[in-house]
Amino acid sequence: MSNLDDIDRRERRQLLIKLENEHAALDEEVALSTAIAGFDQLHIGRLKKRKLRLKDIITQVKSSIVPDVIA
Repeated sequence: MSNLDDIDRRERRQLLIKLENEHAALDEEVALSTAIAGFDQLHIGRLKKRKLRLKDIITQVKSSIVPDVIA
């Protein structure tokens, strides 16, 4: 394994941490928004869609970090 592979893997792990933190923040924002009386359904819907997109990206990054194992 070369140093470039290590750097690339390290960068992907850092990206993964950033994305997971953003996903958690959105989760908290959705929870707070739904707790407020008169919340905006459209805004919450957009937050949830953004969370789903982030989750997809997180899954892709995770799969790029952990290689497939041939069974």
